[in-house]
Amino acid sequence: MPEAKTVAAIDIGTNSVLLVIAAAEPGTVRPVLERATITRMGEGVDQTRRLAPAAVERNLACLRAYAEDLRAHGSPPLDVVGTSALRDAQGAEEFLNEAERILGVRPRVIAGDEEARLTFRGALSGLSLSGKLLVFDIGGGSTELILGEVSGTAPPESRVSLDIGSVRLFERHVKSDPPTAAELSHLEAQIAEALAGASPLSRVAAGEPLTLVGVAGTVTTLKALELGMPAYDAARVHGSTLSLSAVEGLCAKLASLPLAERVKLPGLEPKRADVIVAGALIVRELLRRADAKETLVSDRGVRFGLLEAIISA
Repeated sequence: MPEAKTVAAIDIGTNSVLLVIAAAEPGTVRPVLERATITRMGEGVDQTRRLAPAAVERNLACLRAYAEDLRAHGSPPLDVVGTSALRDAQGAEEFLNEAERILGVRPRVIAGDEEARLTFRGALSGLSLSGKLLVFDIGGGSTELILGEVSGTAPPESRVSLDIGSVRLFERHVKSDPPTAAELSHLEAQIAEALAGASPLSRVAAGEPLTLVGVAGTVTTLKALELGMPAYDAARVHGSTLSLSAVEGLCAKLASLPLAERVKLPGLEPKRADVIVAGALIVRELLRRADAKETLVSDRGVRFGLLEAIISA
């Protein structure tokens, strides 16, 4: 039996930075260490198109801590990618240079199309699924939708990266605490407009068997909120089910609470409490558009897609 190979991946997102170190064997990826740190790389990027100095420092501090973790595990083969905020920001070279110095690997700023492909591949890690899937990843700056079959070697039949994410929409539309009815209406209108033109949704035939799989912090947080988790437990979240009715109830509850009350909710990371309303509305509208009563929840995504690529290289 071949010996497991240790590999690692980092996903520098708009709202958080994710690290996974895993033992990999053919067909199996077993996480050894996972880290998730909310760093808000995308702070102000939608308005300024530049990285805020404070955001750069938060992210570099996070990468320094992750570099220590990597060294403690023998400095395994590593791939690092940056997504929406780094795609949108001008003058990110200084950050990328320093990140390379810290990690020994230069982060690759990937296009939305590659992000969607990696999301689809990584979301299925550790799940036993078949048939047609619609995988969605709601990030801080963008939302990826990927329609494809579980089996086979063909690429997903349709994928798109939309410029709607929890941080982007929050910064654009929410100025009140809690959000006003007018602000919520503006959020809903922009989400509806983006989803209306999304090709993966337009390819879903009425009545066609389809499984939705939701990836990343917004969806996993909604599940943690539903369960009232005092401490996040990936094992309980990964592969669980989140119903449309639960999402609708959480949307109403979260939108009605001021931030000072929202941060006290079990299952909600305080640093995500300001943007969770916008993220939850994206989930709600997506499930409605797909005529879905529920979605599976995946605690995995881009970083696990990267691991699969390292293993197969």
